[in-house]
Amino acid sequence: MSAQELAKLHNTMRGCQLCLNAGHDIVPGAVMRGNVTAEVMLIGQAPGITEVQVKRPFNAGSGKRLFQWLQDAEWEEDDFRDNQYMTAVTKCYPGRHPNGKGDRVPSRPEQALCRPFLQQEIRLVNPKLILLVGKLSIRQLYPAKMKLTEMIGTGVYFSPESIAENPLLFELTQGEVITGYRGEKAGRYVVPIPHPSGASLWPNHPDNKALIKNAMHLIRDIRAGMLKS
Repeated sequence: MSAQELAKLHNTMRGCQLCLNAGHDIVPGAVMRGNVTAEVMLIGQAPGITEVQVKRPFNAGSGKRLFQWLQDAEWEEDDFRDNQYMTAVTKCYPGRHPNGKGDRVPSRPEQALCRPFLQQEIRLVNPKLILLVGKLSIRQLYPAKMKLTEMIGTGVYFSPESIAENPLLFELTQGEVITGYRGEKAGRYVVPIPHPSGASLWPNHPDNKALIKNAMHLIRDIRAGMLKS
């Protein structure tokens, strides 16, 4: 039933007109990929223009950089795309930024309209590992005052009991901040990753590159110890 529910949800998301009807300047066409057997859910910010055109998450330069990073987690791109779940905080392309540099960040009202879709995806897939990619996604769990340098290279562990009580748990205070995998076989890990966009200079700093590598090694260890894939 869950597979049928997810397929129905995908159809609903692809046909959604909520943001357009509310007057938000978006390009309709939800972009996501994956099925209920996925153990990992990657949550980005929003699709870019090429992602909307080909209906493939992280299709362009951002995807190339993201999967270069994930190689340090010993995860090949085809394997990840074929077996894990990829989605975003908002599902449609938000258009270019008014200043012409990069894409527009979806507004809070847009995020609120899309939030029930993300919640349903998490409920149906029930991932063991969630990867939050980019500030907008990271802020779903972490407070706005925290710097990337404080978050990247760490993760948050939620116990099986807390996830059973609330599969949609996104409360930092209900989890435990960790810097390494400690052998848990159940529950859920959430690991933040900076946005891999070429427009972002943050990942280019040597110290930040080291933090990203730490994050990938944490993902590698969680995968080896907790996931089947």
